[in-house]
Amino acid sequence: MKFGTKVIHAGIEPDPATGAIMTPIFQTSTYVQASPGEHQGFEYGRTQNPTRTVLENNLAALENGTHGICFGSGLSAMDAILRLLEPGDEVISTDDLYGGSYRLMTRVYGKYGLEAKFVSMQNPAELAKQITEKTKLIWIETPTNPMLNVVDITAICEVAAAKGVKVCVDNTFASPYLQTPLDMGADLVLHSATKYLGGHSDVVLGAIVVKDADLAEQLYFLQNAVGAVPGPQDCFLVLRGIKTLHLRVERACQNARKIAEALERHPSVSKVYYPGFTSHPNHETAKKQMRDFGAMVSFDLVENNFEAAKRILSGTNLFSLAESLGGVESLIGHPASMTHASIPKEERLKVGLTDSLIRLSVGIEDVDDLIEDLEKALENG
Repeated sequence: MKFGTKVIHAGIEPDPATGAIMTPIFQTSTYVQASPGEHQGFEYGRTQNPTRTVLENNLAALENGTHGICFGSGLSAMDAILRLLEPGDEVISTDDLYGGSYRLMTRVYGKYGLEAKFVSMQNPAELAKQITEKTKLIWIETPTNPMLNVVDITAICEVAAAKGVKVCVDNTFASPYLQTPLDMGADLVLHSATKYLGGHSDVVLGAIVVKDADLAEQLYFLQNAVGAVPGPQDCFLVLRGIKTLHLRVERACQNARKIAEALERHPSVSKVYYPGFTSHPNHETAKKQMRDFGAMVSFDLVENNFEAAKRILSGTNLFSLAESLGGVESLIGHPASMTHASIPKEERLKVGLTDSLIRLSVGIEDVDDLIEDLEKALENG
């Protein structure tokens, strides 16, 4: 099946009891057994839920994997992956990544002996020099949040495979519609399904997709043993959102390109970060591994300070000032004080994340209205 068919049909069947075309919300904590151990594949709500199972199967198909494992949030999914490691192990991560991921690696797992090293992944040969016997996982975010750097997944996976190191790709920004990292050699793909997969800003959920059955078994064990599982209502909402994933992301990508071009022309804007520009340092990599360039755009201001950014952030009407991304509505945010506040300022500045940087999650509204909204805020700012 092609992608637009998968989102509707992969892993999804009409309910055998009623014929309902939509997967039912199985709002139950437990299941009746005919005798001990004799049941219909479901024992307890934390361990299994039919709505969750359908979502997991659908996600596995979208990422061209074999096993999907869902969690209560993207960070709880990441937490499960880090639990695969031992004290003294090392994770090498993109140096430009989501603040919550940085916080989990450093402030939570750091005190349990997990070492995290944050490096540029623009040069695979240089990355290879960073790998030691302690390195067990390479953590890729691409495009990165919020600087929109693009990491060559295939090249990094080749380096990792030669060293016997696993690779996880956070595919939240791209979604499986734009790229499928398992096809490029990654071992694990992670999603904050809160974002593009859900797509309507009404659910919090995380997911992992893998191809390896042994790795899946370890993650299913952690899913059950730790218990950070999503409820059936949340699973239903993500399943519903996925049905229009390709349509939403396609439209949002079209809008983002036009907005990035408009921002690049504006005299108040000093720099626009958007992988679709041929001037972007990773444009050719993005062109090679992505089907389009995404719907996230970041930009910096000529007046490089927080007060200038604050005036813009408070001056839009259609772009809502809010955390998160990937919904049908357009959002505007200030990474330094919002999504990346947990990263020390000196570390932020090393990768170009200034106090005036503004991040846009471009939605599916009429693009002319969105451009007018931004231009008015810039003019009044």
